[in-house]
Amino acid sequence: AKSEDMGWGITLGECARIWKGGCIIRAVFLDRIKQAYDRDANLQSLLVDPEFAKELADKNAAWRRVVALCATEGVPATAMFASLAYFDANRRARLPANLVQAQRDYFGSHSYERTDREGWFHTVW
Repeated sequence: AKSEDMGWGITLGECARIWKGGCIIRAVFLDRIKQAYDRDANLQSLLVDPEFAKELADKNAAWRRVVALCATEGVPATAMFASLAYFDANRRARLPANLVQAQRDYFGSHSYERTDREGWFHTVW
């Protein structure tokens, strides 16, 4: 998005190809990233690429089991936890942002949007 805004002409698939040359993870994964952007140069996220989306769906249950086991055993797998939270956040139409909006309205009268009516609202808390 920033490349487009600034007119830099950066293609993410080409970035993956270049990065592969000097990267410790040069393996097949970077080729798969490049292939995803070759299929769709305007791809907003690898999460919506059909091949990546299918693999994430296929591995979803196992990923959750590993994260849960790490949490119950006290193993700090922070990148895995955060990645799962990011994945969950990106596949939900509505999230608990309403709590943040309510807090902002309470502390700073910033107002909030509702899902059942158009417009912005403020509550005298």
